[in-house]
Order: sequence, then C-alpha cells, then structure tokens
Amino acid sequence: MDADEFETFVRESAPTLRRYARAVTADPGQAEELLEETYVRVATSWHRLLADGSPLGYAKVAMVRLHVSRLRRIARRVRSLPTAGRPVGAEVGRVDDGHLRRLLAGLAPLQRVVLVMTYLDDLDDESIAAAIGRRPGTVRSLRHRALGTVRDGLPIARVRPEMEAAG
Repeated sequence: MDADEFETFVRESAPTLRRYARAVTADPGQAEELLEETYVRVATSWHRLLADGSPLGYAKVAMVRLHVSRLRRIARRVRSLPTAGRPVGAEVGRVDDGHLRRLLAGLAPLQRVVLVMTYLDDLDDESIAAAIGRRPGTVRSLRHRALGTVRDGLPIARVRPEMEAAG
C-alpha cells in the first residue's frame, strides 16, 4: 500500500466522511467509531480502490454497510428498540436546526440512513437498496415513513378561527 496516497486520502476525506458519519449515526461518538472502522475497511482494499478510481464513494458505501451491520447486531440482542418522543417546536411555522436534528436523531436508524443516502448523496432507490441489503420497495417505504415522522414533528401553522369558518 502506498502510505502517502492513503494518508492524503484520509486527510482530504476526513471532513466529508465525518459529516457523513454524523448524519448516518446521529451521534458524534458513534460517528467517530464508524469513521475509524471505515478507514480500516478502505485501507484493506486500497490497491483495488486506486485501480477503480473512487475511494470516497467506496468509503461512503462501506460506512453505511458497517453501520447497518452494527444495527443488525444490536437488533439481534434487543428485540425492540425504544421509540423516541417527538419534541414540539417553540414557534409555529418555524423550525430551528436543533429541533430538526432531534427529529432526525429520533428516526429509526435505517430510516435515517435512507434519508442521508437519498438527500445527501442523491442516490436512487436501487443503489440505496444494494448498500443496505434491502429491496427498492423497502427503501421507498422507509423513506416515506421517515418523512412522515419528520413532517409530524414539525410545527404546523395554526389556522385562525375566522379562516376555518370560511373554509
């Protein structure tokens, strides 16, 4: 392995992959662990990745697969995951970043992974399905439920009583 090339890759990709790991895990501590595991996985395939030409893409997919594997191990140990409460926004019609982050963190892990891969990576359903080991229909279902949960947690604009009577 060419150590200089790998070190350059790590240095240049760390900010991007760190943000990606935080988006996938919704936990800074888990994100750092996942980032380290991802770099180990990339290092073991470094020569092949140089030949293929896309180490960053490989790293993102490897990161998602490592995270999904971790989730499966946890799910085997714990049959049911606790449901997170939905925080209520302080202002009607306005969402602060912290509130949105809490909503995303409250999603089921696979739902969050699907949203990250859909909206941060702009991947299609087939690519996401291949990465997480599910079918494209399951990806669409996970996305639909995740967006519904986020939508339900957003503050809604209240209709004034006089407008309601006119409606």
